[in-house]
Amino acid sequence: MAMNLAQKLIDAHLQDGQMSPGEQIALRIDQTLTQDATGTMVMLELEAMGLDRVKTEISAQYVDHNLIQEDNKNPDDHLFLQSSAERLGVWFSRAGNGVSHPTHQQRFGKPGKTLLGSDSHTPAAGAIGMLAIGAGGIDVAMAMAGEPFRLKMPKIWGVKLTGELPDWVSAKDVILEMLRRHGVDGGVGRIIEYYGPGLACLSAMDRHVIANMGAELGATSSVFPSDDAVKRFLEAEGRGDDWAPFNADEGCHYDVEDEIDLSSLEPLIAKPSSPGNVVPVREVAGEPLSQAYIGSSANPGYRDFAIAAEMVKGRQIDDWVSFDINPTSRSILETLVRDGHVSSLLAAGARLHQAGCNGCIGMGQAPANDSNSLRTTPRNFPGRSGTSEDRVFLCSPETATASALCGKITDPRDLDFAYPRVEEPDDPIINTRNLVAPLEVAEARKVDLIKGPNIASLPEFDAIEDDLELTVLLKMEDDVSTDEIMPAGNEVLPYRSNIPRIADFCFRGIDEEYAQQAKETGDHCVIAGSNYGQGSSREHAAIAPRYLGLRVVLAKSFARIHWQNLVNFGVLPLRFNDDKDYEALDTQQTLSFEGLHEALQNGNEITAQADGKEITLCHDLTSHQVEVLLEGGLINWMKRQREG
Repeated sequence: MAMNLAQKLIDAHLQDGQMSPGEQIALRIDQTLTQDATGTMVMLELEAMGLDRVKTEISAQYVDHNLIQEDNKNPDDHLFLQSSAERLGVWFSRAGNGVSHPTHQQRFGKPGKTLLGSDSHTPAAGAIGMLAIGAGGIDVAMAMAGEPFRLKMPKIWGVKLTGELPDWVSAKDVILEMLRRHGVDGGVGRIIEYYGPGLACLSAMDRHVIANMGAELGATSSVFPSDDAVKRFLEAEGRGDDWAPFNADEGCHYDVEDEIDLSSLEPLIAKPSSPGNVVPVREVAGEPLSQAYIGSSANPGYRDFAIAAEMVKGRQIDDWVSFDINPTSRSILETLVRDGHVSSLLAAGARLHQAGCNGCIGMGQAPANDSNSLRTTPRNFPGRSGTSEDRVFLCSPETATASALCGKITDPRDLDFAYPRVEEPDDPIINTRNLVAPLEVAEARKVDLIKGPNIASLPEFDAIEDDLELTVLLKMEDDVSTDEIMPAGNEVLPYRSNIPRIADFCFRGIDEEYAQQAKETGDHCVIAGSNYGQGSSREHAAIAPRYLGLRVVLAKSFARIHWQNLVNFGVLPLRFNDDKDYEALDTQQTLSFEGLHEALQNGNEITAQADGKEITLCHDLTSHQVEVLLEGGLINWMKRQREG
């Protein structure tokens, strides 16, 4: 039977299960990616499991999120990560070497391989024909230990691209068009596969932009074929031998279909404060501006910076705009310097920052209060920028740069000069000096882990009880993000390796009293609307509330990664059968559960008593997830497996 590209990738790595949508499958993982905001937990989890050396073909640890060193916490964690990487046989990318996603694509990405990453934007690697999936850190730790990755078989969503992008329209506008059409949960339970003649105008890094932000649709992953564009990319990076063609079969089928005529697109922008709040730039043109930001994993390529440099060459940005340039890898930065683009940016008034995630995750470059910031980043959730009352718009480099020049939000088609076309160079500078190779086994075993005073061992969690009586501490609306459950930024993330301390920040953007109330209440539950837990894969959003006594989450629906993270740490995620029950429940009510263990093992319905009224809830857990939940989480389950 003819298979599409996603099915071929899954079939080649399938270790268990059937490729029918909704069925549980288990995939062999070839490569893993961790970054410093999530990797510290991964390394602590591997230590708790007693792993000696990773069992993947390639595992790489990047330091790209927590680069601000205002005290010892971040640099201490960098040393811990480097010593852990040496001990476990993991590649280590030092601070300043680059953002994980473009750097991994440059150095390790390989068509036909699987990649599991503890970062929700890991699917960016689908740009070169990989099956790349974002997951919670403990799922990545399990893959590093040689375990398969388990998930429900997604539907495959074929998106046919036709036509060619007009002047002033680029890859960011393609994914914004997808978000305009389908919203932030349109890709849930799906892998998006792009195909068609329109691919001819998209470079490998253009495809990276689109695949990266598939995460904002809630998609499991996004995939592109490995074709001549991918071959050119890998040859330019000195890795031509790693290229192989990888395409869908002729006449293959897709579960869901869509089509985009690229020639019909115009510059788009996502208004505050959701990636799905997309409108044409012309609808908001003229609004004032205080910041324009170029970079991040969502626009990481050479052309994304070079186009901005060509636009400002010989010109000056507006006096009231901060024009922030955040390079995404040291190699790309060096190439931009060589080609004169950095000089053009600096001469025009740009501010150049080190290669890393930086302002995308609230680590510097926070915008002014009560002002508009245009960013090429993937997310604009409330407060993510580092400013609590922010107004962040998401757009292309062309729109951000045009607006910086004009001092107001500007449709780049309204500029008084021609579109400066930029091509990816065939001879980029390749710098691997800050990418540390794994040690041989004998040397690795001599390495001692370096743990600073802020690094705490993982808390031990007990199994969920058969009978529970829980107070409802929070009731939330739709689309609550993990940034709202566990904030990012330079105040919070330095405590990423200290669960008792980071727990103090839980749900701060929703209810500042939650952490204290949870400590006083003990075991409790929370209620949410649809798409609960969208956004970042950081598992702290599950671990820290669990540490504070969260045992059950009731929601209309869950985002995939956070739903799995809850199970991984022994928190039961339940869905409302009837939305009227969501409306009827409120904070400080008591929910009682009896006979949970048997109910979980014998069906997908769970009953609860809410102040004397019976409500019916359901779960979507596989038999394996039920087993993990009843053990109290994945670490307990793994220990039991090893003992058995």
